[in-house]
Amino acid sequence: MTTSMPATPSPFADPAPGQRLERAATALAAHGFTVEILDDAAAARTRIQDLIPEGAEVFTAASETLRLSGIDEDINAGGRYRAIKPRVLAMDRVTGADDIRRLLAGPDVIVGSVAALTETGSLVIASGSGSQLPGYAGGAARAIWVVGAQKVVPDLDTALRRVEEHCLPLESARTQEAYGWDSAVNRLLVLNAEHRPGRGTVLLLREAIGF
Repeated sequence: MTTSMPATPSPFADPAPGQRLERAATALAAHGFTVEILDDAAAARTRIQDLIPEGAEVFTAASETLRLSGIDEDINAGGRYRAIKPRVLAMDRVTGADDIRRLLAGPDVIVGSVAALTETGSLVIASGSGSQLPGYAGGAARAIWVVGAQKVVPDLDTALRRVEEHCLPLESARTQEAYGWDSAVNRLLVLNAEHRPGRGTVLLLREAIGF
Protein backbone atom coordinates (compact mmCIF):
# COMPACT_ATOMS: atom_id res chain seq x y z
CA MET A 1 0.00 0.00 0.00
CA THR A 2 1.33 3.40 -0.94
CA THR A 3 1.86 5.85 1.89
CA SER A 4 0.40 9.21 0.87
CA MET A 5 1.72 12.62 1.75
CA PRO A 6 -0.10 14.54 4.50
CA ALA A 7 -2.97 16.61 3.06
CA THR A 8 -2.54 19.37 5.65
CA PRO A 9 0.57 20.97 7.11
CA SER A 10 2.17 18.69 9.66
CA PRO A 11 2.27 19.82 13.30
CA PHE A 12 5.74 18.26 13.40
CA ALA A 13 7.26 20.62 10.84
CA ASP A 14 7.65 23.79 12.90
CA PRO A 15 10.86 24.47 14.86
CA ALA A 16 10.51 24.23 18.62
CA PRO A 17 11.11 27.49 20.52
CA GLY A 18 14.29 28.15 22.44
CA GLN A 19 13.03 27.08 25.86
CA ARG A 20 12.10 23.63 24.56
CA LEU A 21 15.51 23.25 22.93
CA GLU A 22 17.10 24.14 26.25
CA ARG A 23 14.99 21.57 28.09
CA ALA A 24 15.97 18.87 25.62
CA ALA A 25 19.64 19.84 25.81
CA THR A 26 19.62 19.78 29.61
CA ALA A 27 18.00 16.33 29.65
CA LEU A 28 20.45 14.95 27.09
CA ALA A 29 23.41 16.27 29.05
CA ALA A 30 22.04 14.64 32.22
CA HIS A 31 21.94 11.35 30.29
CA GLY A 32 25.59 11.48 29.26
CA PHE A 33 25.37 13.11 25.83
CA THR A 34 27.42 16.11 24.79
CA VAL A 35 25.07 18.79 23.47
CA GLU A 36 25.65 22.01 21.58
CA ILE A 37 22.85 24.35 20.51
CA LEU A 38 23.79 26.01 17.22
CA ASP A 39 22.02 28.64 15.16
CA ASP A 40 21.77 26.77 11.88
CA ALA A 41 23.02 24.01 9.59
CA ALA A 42 25.90 26.15 8.35
CA ALA A 43 27.22 26.35 11.91
CA ALA A 44 26.89 22.56 12.27
CA ARG A 45 28.75 22.07 8.99
CA THR A 46 31.66 24.08 10.35
CA ARG A 47 31.53 22.44 13.77
CA ILE A 48 31.70 18.94 12.28
CA GLN A 49 35.13 19.74 10.88
CA ASP A 50 36.32 20.64 14.39
CA LEU A 51 34.83 17.53 15.98
CA ILE A 52 36.18 14.91 13.54
CA PRO A 53 39.97 14.63 13.20
CA GLU A 54 41.42 14.54 9.73
CA GLY A 55 41.97 11.00 8.48
CA ALA A 56 39.25 9.45 10.66
CA GLU A 57 37.15 6.64 9.24
CA VAL A 58 33.66 8.16 8.95
CA PHE A 59 30.30 6.68 7.98
CA THR A 60 27.47 9.07 7.11
CA ALA A 61 24.04 7.52 7.66
CA ALA A 62 21.34 8.29 5.10
CA SER A 63 19.94 11.64 6.15
CA GLU A 64 18.20 14.55 4.45
CA THR A 65 19.66 16.78 7.14
CA LEU A 66 23.20 15.82 6.12
CA ARG A 67 22.40 16.10 2.43
CA LEU A 68 20.72 19.51 2.63
CA SER A 69 23.38 20.95 4.94
CA GLY A 70 26.28 19.84 2.72
CA ILE A 71 27.77 17.73 5.51
CA ASP A 72 27.31 14.52 3.55
CA GLU A 73 29.23 15.89 0.58
CA ASP A 74 31.95 17.38 2.79
CA ILE A 75 32.66 14.01 4.39
CA ASN A 76 32.23 11.72 1.40
CA ALA A 77 33.76 13.87 -1.33
CA GLY A 78 36.01 16.32 0.49
CA GLY A 79 39.06 14.07 0.87
CA ARG A 80 39.63 15.02 4.51
CA TYR A 81 38.43 11.70 5.93
CA ARG A 82 38.48 8.00 5.12
CA ALA A 83 34.87 8.00 4.05
CA ILE A 84 33.14 4.64 4.31
CA LYS A 85 30.09 5.27 2.10
CA PRO A 86 32.01 5.64 -1.21
CA ARG A 87 33.95 2.47 -0.40
CA VAL A 88 30.79 0.52 0.33
CA LEU A 89 29.05 1.73 -2.83
CA ALA A 90 31.97 0.47 -4.90
CA MET A 91 31.85 -3.02 -3.36
CA ASP A 92 29.90 -6.02 -4.66
CA ARG A 93 26.79 -6.35 -2.49
CA VAL A 94 26.94 -10.16 -2.56
CA THR A 95 30.59 -11.14 -2.42
CA GLY A 96 31.45 -8.18 -0.19
CA ALA A 97 28.45 -8.46 2.13
CA ASP A 98 30.46 -9.40 5.23
CA ASP A 99 33.00 -6.65 4.69
CA ILE A 100 30.23 -4.11 4.14
CA ARG A 101 28.51 -5.17 7.33
CA ARG A 102 31.71 -4.79 9.36
CA LEU A 103 32.58 -1.41 7.84
CA LEU A 104 29.15 0.04 8.65
CA ALA A 105 28.97 -1.40 12.15
CA GLY A 106 32.25 -0.14 13.62
CA PRO A 107 33.59 3.09 12.14
CA ASP A 108 35.67 5.62 14.05
CA VAL A 109 32.80 8.10 13.70
CA ILE A 110 29.20 7.83 12.53
CA VAL A 111 27.35 11.01 11.57
CA GLY A 112 23.61 11.27 11.02
CA SER A 113 20.36 12.60 12.39
CA VAL A 114 17.27 11.34 14.22
CA ALA A 115 13.55 11.14 13.60
CA ALA A 116 12.77 12.75 16.95
CA LEU A 117 14.40 14.12 20.09
CA THR A 118 12.36 14.19 23.27
CA GLU A 119 12.46 16.91 25.87
CA THR A 120 13.10 14.12 28.35
CA GLY A 121 16.43 13.37 26.67
CA SER A 122 15.88 10.43 24.31
CA LEU A 123 16.95 10.09 20.68
CA VAL A 124 14.60 8.15 18.39
CA ILE A 125 15.91 6.72 15.10
CA ALA A 126 13.73 4.94 12.54
CA SER A 127 15.22 2.78 9.80
CA GLY A 128 14.21 0.63 6.88
CA SER A 129 17.41 -1.40 6.51
CA GLY A 130 18.98 -0.92 9.95
CA SER A 131 22.41 -0.29 8.44
CA GLN A 132 23.11 2.73 10.64
CA LEU A 133 21.78 1.31 13.89
CA PRO A 134 24.80 -0.77 15.05
CA GLY A 135 27.07 2.26 14.81
CA TYR A 136 24.58 4.49 16.61
CA ALA A 137 23.95 1.96 19.36
CA GLY A 138 27.61 1.56 20.30
CA GLY A 139 29.61 0.08 17.43
CA ALA A 140 31.12 3.39 16.37
CA ALA A 141 33.77 4.91 18.61
CA ARG A 142 31.95 8.23 18.34
CA ALA A 143 28.50 9.28 17.14
CA ILE A 144 27.37 12.74 16.05
CA TRP A 145 23.75 13.64 15.38
CA VAL A 146 22.71 16.88 13.67
CA VAL A 147 19.12 17.63 14.72
CA GLY A 148 16.78 20.31 13.40
CA ALA A 149 14.58 22.17 15.89
CA GLN A 150 11.38 20.73 14.40
CA LYS A 151 12.35 17.27 15.65
CA VAL A 152 12.03 18.20 19.33
CA VAL A 153 8.90 16.66 20.88
CA PRO A 154 7.64 16.41 24.47
CA ASP A 155 7.91 12.65 25.05
CA LEU A 156 8.42 9.20 23.56
CA ASP A 157 4.77 8.68 22.60
CA THR A 158 4.84 11.89 20.57
CA ALA A 159 8.18 10.89 19.07
CA LEU A 160 6.68 7.65 17.76
CA ARG A 161 3.74 9.54 16.31
CA ARG A 162 6.17 11.87 14.57
CA VAL A 163 7.90 8.86 13.00
CA GLU A 164 4.67 7.39 11.62
CA GLU A 165 2.69 10.51 10.76
CA HIS A 166 5.43 12.87 9.57
CA CYS A 167 8.73 11.17 8.76
CA LEU A 168 7.44 8.03 7.06
CA PRO A 169 5.25 9.77 4.44
CA LEU A 170 8.08 12.15 3.54
CA GLU A 171 10.67 9.39 3.36
CA SER A 172 8.32 7.23 1.27
CA ALA A 173 7.89 10.07 -1.21
CA ARG A 174 11.68 10.29 -1.45
CA THR A 175 12.21 6.56 -1.91
CA GLN A 176 9.38 6.34 -4.46
CA GLU A 177 11.05 9.03 -6.55
CA ALA A 178 14.53 7.58 -6.14
CA TYR A 179 13.88 3.83 -6.22
CA GLY A 180 10.23 3.21 -7.04
CA TRP A 181 9.12 1.83 -3.67
CA ASP A 182 7.78 3.02 -0.33
CA SER A 183 9.89 3.23 2.77
CA ALA A 184 9.00 1.38 5.96
CA VAL A 185 9.73 1.62 9.67
CA ASN A 186 11.27 -1.83 9.98
CA ARG A 187 13.48 -0.99 12.93
CA LEU A 188 13.39 1.57 15.72
CA LEU A 189 16.25 2.53 18.02
CA VAL A 190 15.70 4.58 21.16
CA LEU A 191 18.80 5.93 22.89
CA ASN A 192 17.91 6.94 26.43
CA ALA A 193 21.44 7.55 27.69
CA GLU A 194 25.10 7.42 26.69
CA HIS A 195 27.19 5.40 29.15
CA ARG A 196 30.55 6.52 27.74
CA PRO A 197 31.00 10.27 28.33
CA GLY A 198 32.12 12.05 25.17
CA ARG A 199 31.01 9.32 22.78
CA GLY A 200 27.67 10.80 21.68
CA THR A 201 27.36 14.41 20.53
CA VAL A 202 24.12 16.14 19.56
CA LEU A 203 24.32 19.32 17.50
CA LEU A 204 20.87 20.79 18.11
CA LEU A 205 19.92 23.51 15.65
CA ARG A 206 17.62 26.47 16.17
CA GLU A 207 16.30 26.05 12.62
CA ALA A 208 14.29 23.31 10.91
CA ILE A 209 16.10 21.11 8.40
CA GLY A 210 15.42 17.64 7.03
CA PHE A 211 12.42 15.50 7.90
